[in-house]
Amino acid sequence: MTLALGATLFAAGAVGLTPAGSGTGADGGPADTVTAGARSGSPEAMRERLRRLPEDAPGWASLGMAYVQQARTTADPATYVKAESALRTSLKVQPADNYAAQTGLGALAAARHDFAGALDWGRRAVTTNPSGSAAYGVLADAHTQLGRYEASYRDVQRMTDLRPDTSSLARASYTWELRGDVPRARALMKRALDDASTPGDKAFTRAHLATLAQESGDPRTALREAGQGLRTAPRDPQLLEARARAHGALGDSGRAVADYTAAVAVTPLPQYVLGLGELQQSLGRADLAEEQYEVLRAQDRLRAAAKAVPDVDAILFEADHGDPRRAVRLGRAAVANRPFIAVQDAYAWALHRAGQDARALPYADRALALGTRGALSHYHRAMIERALGDPAAARRDLETALAIDPHFHPLHASAARSALQRIDTDT
Repeated sequence: MTLALGATLFAAGAVGLTPAGSGTGADGGPADTVTAGARSGSPEAMRERLRRLPEDAPGWASLGMAYVQQARTTADPATYVKAESALRTSLKVQPADNYAAQTGLGALAAARHDFAGALDWGRRAVTTNPSGSAAYGVLADAHTQLGRYEASYRDVQRMTDLRPDTSSLARASYTWELRGDVPRARALMKRALDDASTPGDKAFTRAHLATLAQESGDPRTALREAGQGLRTAPRDPQLLEARARAHGALGDSGRAVADYTAAVAVTPLPQYVLGLGELQQSLGRADLAEEQYEVLRAQDRLRAAAKAVPDVDAILFEADHGDPRRAVRLGRAAVANRPFIAVQDAYAWALHRAGQDARALPYADRALALGTRGALSHYHRAMIERALGDPAAARRDLETALAIDPHFHPLHASAARSALQRIDTDT
Protein backbone atom coordinates (compact mmCIF):
# COMPACT_ATOMS: atom_id res chain seq x y z
CA MET A 1 0.00 0.00 0.00
CA THR A 2 2.91 2.33 0.63
CA LEU A 3 3.90 1.94 -2.97
CA ALA A 4 0.50 2.85 -4.23
CA LEU A 5 0.21 5.72 -1.82
CA GLY A 6 3.67 7.01 -2.63
CA ALA A 7 3.05 6.79 -6.33
CA THR A 8 -0.15 8.76 -5.98
CA LEU A 9 1.40 11.42 -3.83
CA PHE A 10 4.54 11.90 -5.83
CA ALA A 11 2.85 11.66 -9.19
CA ALA A 12 0.01 13.95 -8.31
CA GLY A 13 1.81 17.16 -7.75
CA ALA A 14 4.42 16.55 -5.12
CA VAL A 15 6.60 19.00 -7.01
CA GLY A 16 4.51 21.42 -5.05
CA LEU A 17 6.19 20.26 -1.90
CA THR A 18 9.06 22.56 -2.70
CA PRO A 19 8.80 25.29 -0.11
CA ALA A 20 8.06 28.65 -1.53
CA GLY A 21 11.11 30.79 -1.82
CA SER A 22 13.04 33.09 -3.98
CA GLY A 23 16.60 34.08 -4.59
CA THR A 24 19.17 31.71 -5.94
CA GLY A 25 19.47 27.96 -6.02
CA ALA A 26 22.03 25.97 -4.08
CA ASP A 27 24.62 26.34 -6.80
CA GLY A 28 23.96 29.98 -7.42
CA GLY A 29 21.69 29.36 -10.38
CA PRO A 30 18.20 30.75 -10.77
CA ALA A 31 15.82 29.72 -8.07
CA ASP A 32 13.00 27.28 -8.56
CA THR A 33 10.07 29.56 -9.17
CA VAL A 34 7.70 26.73 -10.07
CA THR A 35 5.92 26.67 -6.78
CA ALA A 36 6.86 29.95 -5.23
CA GLY A 37 4.10 31.69 -7.05
CA ALA A 38 1.66 28.88 -6.37
CA ARG A 39 1.97 29.57 -2.69
CA SER A 40 1.25 33.26 -3.07
CA GLY A 41 -2.51 32.93 -3.01
CA SER A 42 -5.57 30.91 -3.90
CA PRO A 43 -6.36 30.04 -7.51
CA GLU A 44 -9.16 32.63 -7.31
CA ALA A 45 -6.72 35.36 -6.29
CA MET A 46 -4.32 34.31 -9.03
CA ARG A 47 -7.06 34.42 -11.67
CA GLU A 48 -8.06 37.89 -10.52
CA ARG A 49 -4.47 39.08 -10.83
CA LEU A 50 -4.17 37.51 -14.30
CA ARG A 51 -7.26 39.41 -15.47
CA ARG A 52 -5.26 42.56 -14.89
CA LEU A 53 -1.93 41.11 -16.11
CA PRO A 54 -2.78 38.60 -18.87
CA GLU A 55 0.80 38.60 -20.22
CA ASP A 56 2.23 37.32 -16.92
CA ALA A 57 3.69 33.97 -18.02
CA PRO A 58 5.02 32.97 -14.55
CA GLY A 59 1.62 33.87 -13.12
CA TRP A 60 -0.16 31.49 -15.52
CA ALA A 61 2.36 28.76 -14.68
CA SER A 62 1.80 29.27 -10.96
CA LEU A 63 -1.96 29.06 -11.47
CA GLY A 64 -1.48 25.81 -13.38
CA MET A 65 0.63 24.32 -10.60
CA ALA A 66 -1.92 25.42 -8.02
CA TYR A 67 -4.57 23.48 -9.93
CA VAL A 68 -2.31 20.40 -10.13
CA GLN A 69 -1.91 20.50 -6.37
CA GLN A 70 -5.61 21.11 -5.86
CA ALA A 71 -6.42 18.03 -7.94
CA ARG A 72 -4.22 15.96 -5.64
CA THR A 73 -6.58 16.64 -2.76
CA THR A 74 -9.90 16.85 -4.59
CA ALA A 75 -9.45 13.94 -7.04
CA ASP A 76 -11.50 15.98 -9.52
CA PRO A 77 -10.31 15.32 -13.11
CA ALA A 78 -11.85 18.61 -14.24
CA THR A 79 -9.15 20.40 -12.25
CA TYR A 80 -6.52 18.91 -14.53
CA VAL A 81 -8.24 20.55 -17.50
CA LYS A 82 -7.95 23.91 -15.75
CA ALA A 83 -4.31 23.19 -14.95
CA GLU A 84 -3.47 22.37 -18.56
CA SER A 85 -5.26 25.47 -19.83
CA ALA A 86 -3.29 27.73 -17.48
CA LEU A 87 0.05 26.07 -18.22
CA ARG A 88 -0.54 26.17 -21.99
CA THR A 89 -1.44 29.84 -21.72
CA SER A 90 1.86 30.46 -19.95
CA LEU A 91 3.70 28.75 -22.81
CA LYS A 92 1.73 30.79 -25.36
CA VAL A 93 2.70 34.02 -23.63
CA GLN A 94 6.32 32.91 -23.26
CA PRO A 95 7.12 30.12 -25.75
CA ALA A 96 10.87 30.00 -25.09
CA ASP A 97 12.79 29.24 -21.90
CA ASN A 98 9.61 28.85 -19.87
CA TYR A 99 10.96 26.58 -17.15
CA ALA A 100 7.98 26.99 -14.83
CA ALA A 101 5.42 25.98 -17.45
CA GLN A 102 7.56 23.07 -18.69
CA THR A 103 7.96 21.73 -15.16
CA GLY A 104 4.28 22.24 -14.44
CA LEU A 105 3.28 20.34 -17.58
CA GLY A 106 5.60 17.54 -16.47
CA ALA A 107 3.91 17.38 -13.09
CA LEU A 108 0.50 17.45 -14.78
CA ALA A 109 1.44 14.59 -17.12
CA ALA A 110 2.59 12.53 -14.13
CA ALA A 111 -0.63 13.25 -12.30
CA ARG A 112 -2.49 11.87 -15.32
CA HIS A 113 -0.18 8.82 -15.30
CA ASP A 114 1.35 9.86 -18.62
CA PHE A 115 4.88 9.17 -17.42
CA ALA A 116 6.47 9.21 -20.87
CA GLY A 117 5.03 12.69 -21.31
CA ALA A 118 6.27 13.70 -17.86
CA LEU A 119 9.75 12.52 -18.78
CA ASP A 120 9.70 14.58 -21.97
CA TRP A 121 8.60 17.76 -20.19
CA GLY A 122 11.08 17.16 -17.38
CA ARG A 123 13.94 16.91 -19.84
CA ARG A 124 12.85 20.13 -21.55
CA ALA A 125 12.73 21.91 -18.19
CA VAL A 126 16.19 20.70 -17.17
CA THR A 127 17.56 21.93 -20.50
CA THR A 128 15.99 25.32 -19.90
CA ASN A 129 17.21 25.56 -16.32
CA PRO A 130 19.82 22.98 -15.25
CA SER A 131 19.84 24.49 -11.76
CA GLY A 132 16.11 23.99 -11.13
CA SER A 133 15.54 21.27 -8.58
CA ALA A 134 11.80 20.84 -9.24
CA ALA A 135 12.41 19.60 -12.78
CA TYR A 136 14.60 16.84 -11.37
CA GLY A 137 11.64 15.87 -9.19
CA VAL A 138 9.53 15.46 -12.33
CA LEU A 139 12.27 13.35 -13.92
CA ALA A 140 12.67 11.23 -10.77
CA ASP A 141 8.95 10.52 -10.50
CA ALA A 142 8.69 9.61 -14.18
CA HIS A 143 11.76 7.36 -14.09
CA THR A 144 10.44 5.60 -10.96
CA GLN A 145 7.04 4.85 -12.46
CA LEU A 146 8.63 3.72 -15.72
CA GLY A 147 10.78 1.24 -13.79
CA ARG A 148 14.07 3.04 -14.47
CA TYR A 149 15.13 3.09 -10.85
CA GLU A 150 18.85 3.82 -11.20
CA ALA A 151 18.01 6.90 -13.26
CA SER A 152 15.50 8.01 -10.64
CA TYR A 153 18.09 7.65 -7.86
CA ARG A 154 20.46 9.91 -9.83
CA ASP A 155 17.69 12.47 -10.37
CA VAL A 156 16.88 12.54 -6.66
CA GLN A 157 20.55 12.91 -5.74
CA ARG A 158 20.88 15.84 -8.15
CA MET A 159 17.67 17.36 -6.81
CA THR A 160 18.91 17.05 -3.23
CA ASP A 161 22.31 18.52 -4.13
CA LEU A 162 20.61 21.52 -5.69
CA ARG A 163 18.07 22.04 -2.93
CA PRO A 164 17.96 19.81 0.17
CA ASP A 165 14.39 20.70 1.11
CA THR A 166 11.20 18.85 2.00
CA SER A 167 10.47 17.93 -1.61
CA SER A 168 13.88 16.44 -2.37
CA LEU A 169 14.34 14.81 1.04
CA ALA A 170 10.92 13.15 0.81
CA ARG A 171 11.89 11.69 -2.55
CA ALA A 172 15.24 10.56 -1.15
CA SER A 173 13.34 8.80 1.62
CA TYR A 174 11.20 7.07 -0.96
CA THR A 175 14.20 5.76 -2.91
CA TRP A 176 15.46 4.01 0.23
CA GLU A 177 12.01 2.71 1.10
CA LEU A 178 11.83 1.12 -2.34
CA ARG A 179 15.17 -0.57 -1.66
CA GLY A 180 13.99 -1.89 1.69
CA ASP A 181 16.11 0.35 3.93
CA VAL A 182 13.29 1.55 6.17
CA PRO A 183 15.54 3.11 8.91
CA ARG A 184 17.24 5.33 6.33
CA ALA A 185 13.89 6.14 4.72
CA ARG A 186 12.51 7.11 8.12
CA ALA A 187 15.53 9.30 8.95
CA LEU A 188 15.23 11.19 5.67
CA MET A 189 11.48 11.64 6.07
CA LYS A 190 12.07 13.09 9.53
CA ARG A 191 14.52 15.56 7.97
CA ALA A 192 11.85 16.38 5.41
CA LEU A 193 9.41 17.03 8.25
CA ASP A 194 11.94 19.26 10.02
CA ASP A 195 12.29 21.31 6.84
CA ALA A 196 8.54 21.49 6.15
CA SER A 197 7.33 25.07 6.21
CA THR A 198 3.67 24.74 5.27
CA PRO A 199 0.73 22.81 6.78
CA GLY A 200 0.45 20.75 3.60
CA ASP A 201 4.09 19.68 3.70
CA LYS A 202 3.89 18.85 7.39
CA ALA A 203 0.79 16.73 6.83
CA PHE A 204 2.43 14.95 3.89
CA THR A 205 5.55 14.04 5.84
CA ARG A 206 3.61 13.02 8.97
CA ALA A 207 1.42 10.75 6.87
CA HIS A 208 4.45 9.08 5.35
CA LEU A 209 6.13 8.64 8.72
CA ALA A 210 2.93 7.02 9.95
CA THR A 211 2.81 4.73 6.92
CA LEU A 212 6.45 3.73 7.30
CA ALA A 213 5.74 2.76 10.90
CA GLN A 214 2.47 0.99 10.07
CA GLU A 215 4.02 -1.08 7.33
CA SER A 216 6.90 -2.04 9.61
CA GLY A 217 4.46 -3.59 12.10
CA ASP A 218 4.49 -0.63 14.52
CA PRO A 219 0.89 0.69 14.62
CA ARG A 220 1.41 2.57 17.90
CA THR A 221 4.06 4.80 16.33
CA ALA A 222 1.84 5.14 13.27
CA LEU A 223 -1.03 6.24 15.48
CA ARG A 224 1.16 8.80 17.23
CA GLU A 225 2.52 10.26 13.96
CA ALA A 226 -0.93 10.49 12.39
CA GLY A 227 -2.37 12.01 15.56
CA GLN A 228 0.30 14.68 15.71
CA GLY A 229 -0.37 15.58 12.09
CA LEU A 230 -4.11 15.75 12.59
CA ARG A 231 -3.75 18.27 15.42
CA THR A 232 -2.86 20.89 12.82
CA ALA A 233 -4.58 19.37 9.77
CA PRO A 234 -7.72 17.67 11.17
CA ARG A 235 -9.31 17.02 7.77
CA ASP A 236 -6.24 15.80 5.92
CA PRO A 237 -7.34 12.54 4.20
CA GLN A 238 -3.87 10.98 4.12
CA LEU A 239 -3.55 11.37 7.86
CA LEU A 240 -7.09 10.14 8.46
CA GLU A 241 -6.36 7.02 6.42
CA ALA A 242 -3.07 6.48 8.28
CA ARG A 243 -4.85 6.74 11.63
CA ALA A 244 -7.63 4.43 10.41
CA ARG A 245 -5.10 1.74 9.53
CA ALA A 246 -3.35 2.13 12.88
CA HIS A 247 -6.65 1.86 14.77
CA GLY A 248 -7.53 -1.21 12.74
CA ALA A 249 -4.23 -2.91 13.53
CA LEU A 250 -4.71 -2.15 17.22
CA GLY A 251 -8.17 -3.70 17.20
CA ASP A 252 -10.22 -0.50 17.48
CA SER A 253 -12.47 -1.14 14.50
CA GLY A 254 -14.97 1.56 15.47
CA ARG A 255 -12.41 4.34 15.25
CA ALA A 256 -10.89 2.77 12.13
CA VAL A 257 -14.24 2.90 10.33
CA ALA A 258 -14.84 6.47 11.54
CA ASP A 259 -11.49 7.69 10.24
CA TYR A 260 -11.80 5.89 6.92
CA THR A 261 -15.31 7.32 6.52
CA ALA A 262 -13.98 10.81 7.23
CA ALA A 263 -11.16 10.38 4.69
CA VAL A 264 -13.61 9.24 2.01
CA ALA A 265 -15.89 12.18 2.79
CA VAL A 266 -13.01 14.62 2.21
CA THR A 267 -11.58 12.92 -0.89
CA PRO A 268 -13.05 9.69 -2.25
CA LEU A 269 -9.77 8.38 -3.63
CA PRO A 270 -10.01 4.71 -4.63
CA GLN A 271 -7.44 3.64 -2.02
CA TYR A 272 -9.56 5.10 0.80
CA VAL A 273 -12.80 3.67 -0.59
CA LEU A 274 -11.23 0.22 -1.02
CA GLY A 275 -9.68 0.37 2.44
CA LEU A 276 -13.04 1.18 4.02
CA GLY A 277 -14.87 -1.49 2.02
CA GLU A 278 -12.40 -4.24 2.90
CA LEU A 279 -12.42 -3.20 6.54
CA GLN A 280 -16.22 -3.44 6.59
CA GLN A 281 -16.04 -6.84 4.89
CA SER A 282 -13.52 -8.07 7.48
CA LEU A 283 -16.04 -7.06 10.17
CA GLY A 284 -18.78 -9.13 8.53
CA ARG A 285 -20.70 -6.12 7.24
CA ALA A 286 -21.17 -7.28 3.67
CA ASP A 287 -23.86 -4.73 2.83
CA LEU A 288 -21.72 -1.80 3.99
CA ALA A 289 -18.71 -3.18 2.16
CA GLU A 290 -20.76 -3.49 -1.01
CA GLU A 291 -21.70 0.19 -0.78
CA GLN A 292 -18.03 1.10 -1.05
CA TYR A 293 -17.40 -1.42 -3.81
CA GLU A 294 -20.22 0.11 -5.83
CA VAL A 295 -18.49 3.50 -5.51
CA LEU A 296 -15.33 1.91 -6.88
CA ARG A 297 -17.25 0.42 -9.81
CA ALA A 298 -18.71 3.83 -10.60
CA GLN A 299 -15.27 5.43 -10.44
CA ASP A 300 -13.91 2.76 -12.78
CA ARG A 301 -16.70 3.39 -15.27
CA LEU A 302 -15.68 7.07 -15.31
CA ARG A 303 -12.05 6.07 -15.76
CA ALA A 304 -12.89 3.78 -18.64
CA ALA A 305 -15.06 6.44 -20.29
CA ALA A 306 -12.12 8.84 -20.11
CA LYS A 307 -9.87 6.12 -21.61
CA ALA A 308 -7.49 6.53 -18.69
CA VAL A 309 -5.04 3.78 -17.75
CA PRO A 310 -6.19 1.77 -14.69
CA ASP A 311 -4.32 2.20 -11.44
CA VAL A 312 -3.20 -0.39 -8.90
CA ASP A 313 -6.31 -0.10 -6.74
CA ALA A 314 -8.60 -0.79 -9.70
CA ILE A 315 -6.65 -3.93 -10.62
CA LEU A 316 -6.59 -5.30 -7.06
CA PHE A 317 -10.26 -4.50 -6.55
CA GLU A 318 -11.28 -6.29 -9.74
CA ALA A 319 -9.06 -9.26 -8.86
CA ASP A 320 -10.45 -9.65 -5.33
CA HIS A 321 -14.04 -8.43 -5.68
CA GLY A 322 -14.89 -8.55 -9.38
CA ASP A 323 -13.89 -10.48 -12.49
CA PRO A 324 -10.27 -11.75 -12.32
CA ARG A 325 -10.13 -12.05 -16.11
CA ARG A 326 -10.98 -8.37 -16.40
CA ALA A 327 -8.36 -7.66 -13.73
CA VAL A 328 -5.80 -9.35 -15.98
CA ARG A 329 -6.78 -7.10 -18.87
CA LEU A 330 -6.52 -4.02 -16.66
CA GLY A 331 -3.17 -5.18 -15.31
CA ARG A 332 -1.77 -5.89 -18.75
CA ALA A 333 -2.62 -2.37 -19.89
CA ALA A 334 -1.24 -0.82 -16.72
CA VAL A 335 2.06 -2.66 -16.68
CA ALA A 336 2.69 -1.79 -20.33
CA ASN A 337 2.23 1.89 -19.53
CA ARG A 338 3.84 1.93 -16.11
CA PRO A 339 6.10 -1.01 -15.17
CA PHE A 340 6.52 0.22 -11.59
CA ILE A 341 6.88 -2.51 -8.94
CA ALA A 342 3.43 -1.89 -7.45
CA VAL A 343 1.86 -2.42 -10.86
CA GLN A 344 3.91 -5.59 -11.38
CA ASP A 345 2.58 -6.86 -8.05
CA ALA A 346 -1.05 -6.04 -8.93
CA TYR A 347 -0.73 -7.72 -12.33
CA ALA A 348 0.80 -10.81 -10.73
CA TRP A 349 -2.12 -11.01 -8.29
CA ALA A 350 -4.65 -10.62 -11.09
CA LEU A 351 -3.01 -13.45 -13.03
CA HIS A 352 -3.05 -15.64 -9.91
CA ARG A 353 -6.70 -14.95 -9.27
CA ALA A 354 -7.41 -15.88 -12.90
CA GLY A 355 -5.59 -19.19 -12.44
CA GLN A 356 -2.50 -18.23 -14.48
CA ASP A 357 0.12 -18.84 -11.79
CA ALA A 358 3.01 -19.76 -14.07
CA ARG A 359 2.62 -16.42 -15.83
CA ALA A 360 2.14 -14.61 -12.52
CA LEU A 361 5.37 -15.65 -10.80
CA PRO A 362 7.84 -13.57 -12.89
CA TYR A 363 5.79 -10.44 -12.23
CA ALA A 364 5.65 -11.23 -8.51
CA ASP A 365 9.43 -11.62 -8.53
CA ARG A 366 9.87 -8.27 -10.28
CA ALA A 367 7.64 -6.62 -7.68
CA LEU A 368 10.15 -7.60 -4.99
CA ALA A 369 13.34 -7.29 -7.04
CA LEU A 370 14.44 -4.02 -5.42
CA GLY A 371 14.30 -5.53 -1.92
CA THR A 372 11.19 -3.56 -0.94
CA ARG A 373 9.73 -4.66 2.39
CA GLY A 374 6.17 -5.04 1.17
CA ALA A 375 4.10 -7.50 3.20
CA LEU A 376 1.27 -7.59 0.66
CA SER A 377 3.68 -8.35 -2.20
CA HIS A 378 5.23 -11.21 -0.22
CA TYR A 379 1.75 -12.55 0.50
CA HIS A 380 0.80 -12.38 -3.17
CA ARG A 381 3.95 -14.23 -4.22
CA ALA A 382 3.42 -16.83 -1.49
CA MET A 383 -0.03 -17.69 -2.76
CA ILE A 384 1.31 -17.98 -6.31
CA GLU A 385 4.14 -20.24 -5.13
CA ARG A 386 1.69 -22.38 -3.18
CA ALA A 387 -0.53 -22.76 -6.23
CA LEU A 388 2.52 -23.83 -8.24
CA GLY A 389 3.29 -26.58 -5.71
CA ASP A 390 6.24 -24.97 -3.92
CA PRO A 391 5.24 -24.96 -0.22
CA ALA A 392 8.77 -24.17 1.01
CA ALA A 393 8.92 -20.94 -0.99
CA ALA A 394 5.35 -20.12 -0.01
CA ARG A 395 6.18 -20.59 3.68
CA ARG A 396 9.18 -18.26 3.42
CA ASP A 397 7.11 -15.52 1.84
CA LEU A 398 4.18 -15.96 4.23
CA GLU A 399 6.50 -15.79 7.23
CA THR A 400 8.19 -12.72 5.76
CA ALA A 401 4.86 -10.99 5.15
CA LEU A 402 3.66 -11.58 8.70
CA ALA A 403 7.04 -10.65 10.19
CA ILE A 404 7.05 -7.31 8.34
CA ASP A 405 3.51 -6.43 9.36
CA PRO A 406 1.13 -8.89 11.10
CA HIS A 407 -1.79 -6.61 10.20
CA PHE A 408 -0.85 -5.83 6.60
CA HIS A 409 -4.38 -6.21 5.18
CA PRO A 410 -7.85 -6.52 6.75
CA LEU A 411 -8.63 -9.66 4.73
CA HIS A 412 -5.34 -11.13 3.55
CA ALA A 413 -3.42 -11.08 6.85
CA SER A 414 -5.73 -13.70 8.36
CA ALA A 415 -5.66 -15.63 5.09
CA ALA A 416 -1.85 -15.65 5.30
CA ARG A 417 -1.96 -17.17 8.79
CA SER A 418 -4.46 -19.81 7.63
CA ALA A 419 -2.33 -20.69 4.60
CA LEU A 420 0.74 -21.02 6.79
CA GLN A 421 -1.10 -23.40 9.11
CA ARG A 422 -2.28 -25.52 6.18
CA ILE A 423 1.25 -25.75 4.79
CA ASP A 424 2.54 -26.87 8.18
CA THR A 425 -0.27 -29.43 8.47
CA ASP A 426 0.40 -30.84 5.02
CA THR A 427 4.16 -31.23 5.47
